[in-house]
Amino acid sequence: MRNIRYPIIYHPSYDIPLPENHRFPGTKYSALIKELETTGIIENYLKYVPKPATAKYLSIAHDPFYIQAIETGNLSKQEQTRLGLPWSKTLVQRSFLAPNGTLLAAQLALQTGIACHAAGGTHHAHWDFGAGFCVFNDLAYAARALIAMKLAKRILILDCDVHQGDGTASILSNDRDIFTCSIHCAENYPPKKAKSKLDFPILRGSGDEEYLSVLAQCLIEMDRINFAPDLVLYDAAVDVHNNDKLGLLKMTSVGIYQRDKVVLSHFKNQQVPIATTIGGGYGETHEEVAQRHSIIFAAVQSVFQN
Repeated sequence: MRNIRYPIIYHPSYDIPLPENHRFPGTKYSALIKELETTGIIENYLKYVPKPATAKYLSIAHDPFYIQAIETGNLSKQEQTRLGLPWSKTLVQRSFLAPNGTLLAAQLALQTGIACHAAGGTHHAHWDFGAGFCVFNDLAYAARALIAMKLAKRILILDCDVHQGDGTASILSNDRDIFTCSIHCAENYPPKKAKSKLDFPILRGSGDEEYLSVLAQCLIEMDRINFAPDLVLYDAAVDVHNNDKLGLLKMTSVGIYQRDKVVLSHFKNQQVPIATTIGGGYGETHEEVAQRHSIIFAAVQSVFQN
């Protein structure tokens, strides 16, 4: 076994203060790092810390007026309700850091073959508004930034969150060099789905076997299309889990591990670099959610050290 340490991108300011019993696990990011340290998985990773994105550069994926509204807290009550998160200076700091965390993961993946962001996957953020606990869309931002910097010509965003990546699909609907693919629960949020380049809806209550079968069909279809990406942005969300509070699917932790290994192995075998994000995950405790989010890091260790 090779002793290689892979990039992990994390910032201590990712945690956000939220009211007690809020559905979003605001401290799951530090809890994830603690889980990786406790299990020893972190020893396989080399930590990188992102710098905040500028408002000017974020405008590659978002309306400058919306960015300014987030910066200043000038959001209406309706806009905050749609976002699902109360405005705070900490939220602003985190929101400008996380997109650059995914961009940094992508840049490092192009060098090393694999890199993991201990956040990201905020795919419900649209061009001019935030939604579903997502302020800025790190996937759309990172993909467009990489192409603007001429670090890649074609990028695939493979979104395995239980909720469709409607914001990502909407922002990138006319980007011919960025391919959006979403595998999601058909009956879950958002009620009105966007149109990804490729969508694979799954019925409520589906478990490991059904999910992995759809994933196999998805990978076959992407190979048939022959988009030939220079990089994959992989949203390895865990809200597909049977015990997830917002999920509606019945996958086990073993099934999620198999899903991640299938995805990672597929693109590793094609010699396509992969940058992972953690996406959604909701549970009774932040520690429970963090344990599930650690699965992608264990899968990376298994696939890339063999």
